[in-house]
Amino acid sequence: MAELPGGGARLPELLATGWRLWEEVDAGTEPSSGAPAVQEKVRQGLGALRQAAAMVAELELFSENEELEEVASADLRYLAVPALLGALTLRQVDASRRREHLEAARAHFCRFLQLCRAYGLSAAPPPAAPGAEEEEEEEEKEAGSTGARGPAAQRSLLAMAAGRQAKIERYKQKKELENRLASMRTFVDSGQADEDQIREFYLLQIQKWVNISFEEIESIDHEMVILRNRDAAKQSSAPPHGTARQVRAPLKPFILTRDVVQSKVFGAGYPSLPTMTVNDWYDQRRREEAMHGPSAPQKPSDTADEELQKQQQEKKEEEDDEEALKKARDWDDWKDTHPRGYGNRQNMG
Repeated sequence: MAELPGGGARLPELLATGWRLWEEVDAGTEPSSGAPAVQEKVRQGLGALRQAAAMVAELELFSENEELEEVASADLRYLAVPALLGALTLRQVDASRRREHLEAARAHFCRFLQLCRAYGLSAAPPPAAPGAEEEEEEEEKEAGSTGARGPAAQRSLLAMAAGRQAKIERYKQKKELENRLASMRTFVDSGQADEDQIREFYLLQIQKWVNISFEEIESIDHEMVILRNRDAAKQSSAPPHGTARQVRAPLKPFILTRDVVQSKVFGAGYPSLPTMTVNDWYDQRRREEAMHGPSAPQKPSDTADEELQKQQQEKKEEEDDEEALKKARDWDDWKDTHPRGYGNRQNMG
């Protein structure tokens, strides 16, 4: 049993703890992945697997320069440590560190796929990070590439076709792997399996995690694109740095008057603001009368004189109209009895 110098938990125990906690979290017995009990299992599982990864690196159990046959059957199970680390890292629910968790999980999955490819357990390389193809296309455009489709675009299409075919193959293998693992687990856990069966069981587990890693990387890349678009939308909608909006005092409403005279008459503008109520004005008038005595009877207003003058003017206009009408009628009668040119004797022919 491998153990770090200086004591501590042994490697098989650390792997068994991390694997068990991952299976409990993946089973989904809790109503939510953000439940405290689930997050505590995630934290403990990550701690155990990180210690296991450090121990595997110190013991140098794996190398990309050796063949699969050189790896002991009992050590094959430790190949899945990076994949388990990536799976548990994705189960963390801290929204403020989501991008950090996605990047860390992707790095774990890629490390696992690189090891599997080095040992011939995976034919496809880890998927490129999102945005790499776009950067290559931009570089080709800047360099003056004039083809209908540059090398980067062609590689992108080939990668899409290969990825689709690989996804179909992984889907076909998924059920078969699960059935074979379920049938062999009993013999391995009970200790009745021989070395060949143990080796086959671990290789099947590794193949299962290869398929899971490709699926998780694809999901991570999609989520990263969504996060980048969301951040870009926030930056475009936010005001530029250093140009925060200044809070202005509300403007006092006012009314423009026609001219200076009207402004003096109405004061605040039309309609003018009342200075006293009707009752106040009545009380003021009553106090003035009490101080000065009853006021003398007012003279009749000049309104009657003005009305009389107006009636006389209208009557005069009516009389003038009748006289003008009589003259116009006489003129019409005269024209009826006297033809045009009557009385003109100076230009007789």
